[in-house]
Amino acid sequence: MTKKSVTILGSTGSVGRSSLDLMRSSNKFDLFAITANQNAELLIKQCREFNPRIAVIGDESLADSCYESLKRSDCDTKLKVGQDALDEVASDSAVDIVIAAIVGSAGLNPTIDAAKNGKRILLANKEALIMSGQLFMKTALESGSTIIPIDSEHSGIFQCLSNEKSEASAIQFKGVEKLVLTASGGPFLNLDSSEFKYITPEMACAHPTWKMGKKISVDSASMMNKGLELIEAHHLFNVDMPKLDAIIHPQSIVHALVYFLDGSVLAQLANPDMRIPIAYGLTYPKRMESGVEHLDLVELTDLQFLEVNEDRFPCLKLARLAAKEGGSSPILLNAANEMAVEAFLRGKISFVKIPQIIEEVMMKIPCESPASIAIIHDLDLRARQLSNQLINKGS
Repeated sequence: MTKKSVTILGSTGSVGRSSLDLMRSSNKFDLFAITANQNAELLIKQCREFNPRIAVIGDESLADSCYESLKRSDCDTKLKVGQDALDEVASDSAVDIVIAAIVGSAGLNPTIDAAKNGKRILLANKEALIMSGQLFMKTALESGSTIIPIDSEHSGIFQCLSNEKSEASAIQFKGVEKLVLTASGGPFLNLDSSEFKYITPEMACAHPTWKMGKKISVDSASMMNKGLELIEAHHLFNVDMPKLDAIIHPQSIVHALVYFLDGSVLAQLANPDMRIPIAYGLTYPKRMESGVEHLDLVELTDLQFLEVNEDRFPCLKLARLAAKEGGSSPILLNAANEMAVEAFLRGKISFVKIPQIIEEVMMKIPCESPASIAIIHDLDLRARQLSNQLINKGS
């Protein structure tokens, strides 16, 4: 059996660690490269255990210490440094599968490069689609790259539609009336909205179901995460926004639902564990053992489904607006959100300021159609600069 060669972009994050856990228990894969931005300690630890051919540290100031740590280890891993190295390990001809798990816009370039070079991409990085949507999917289609979503919700839809699709990177299907993503509701589902101004970073990061990084935890608390996922689903499944919806499901057992014109509804259910969608992506269209326990349906006595109150969670409303406007709006939304969340985590702004900053950035920068990666990066930079001004002004 020929092993598949894998690069993990963002191996020290939650998705990266789950991916390595699967490889720990399987002999089907050869680890080509792993990458991290600043978590050098964990990156070196992963090198010692898995002995990938290449490790990339994004933060160049950590290069010397990483070199020294690798010299003292027993592994044969070669260290590379910086953004160019990320692009290189994502597009190398030796690589079959790229797990795109870098959080934020930093993951855009290497993920696009993987798509240009026809890789199977297990996509957890939302920003590649939020920022470059049509351009990204067009690139994947032209190169023959296969895009398999590994967010639990998008994976759920992908699995429900597995018999409907034609081409791997431009999923087409008929007879579908609506795609529905579920949301846990985050830690503030039942908190009185008058208390939102007192929310601390610690409170926002205490997700009731999933163990995630700080940025995505705040996005879940504000429901921005679900808004970004709706935009992502629009591009992944080639479905107009009116056919996309989100509902709150606090138990996080049902991850997605697909409504068909004949009245049928297919749902994907599983215990909340990222190893399931990652395992499906690694071996698609086959399946592998993930190590996750099966659901005990007898014990599931109470599964709740609730409507989303977008007045309570204005970030979701802003994401819908960005999707409707198209053009540069999703880029502005994403950049402003990244800046505002970072400022909130540093204690510079309150939780309720996050949507206010995003809305002002979207209002003040004209919407235009981004025709190239260079234009996308320019719009991203302009949105970040304006966000920073608003943050400093407010604080």
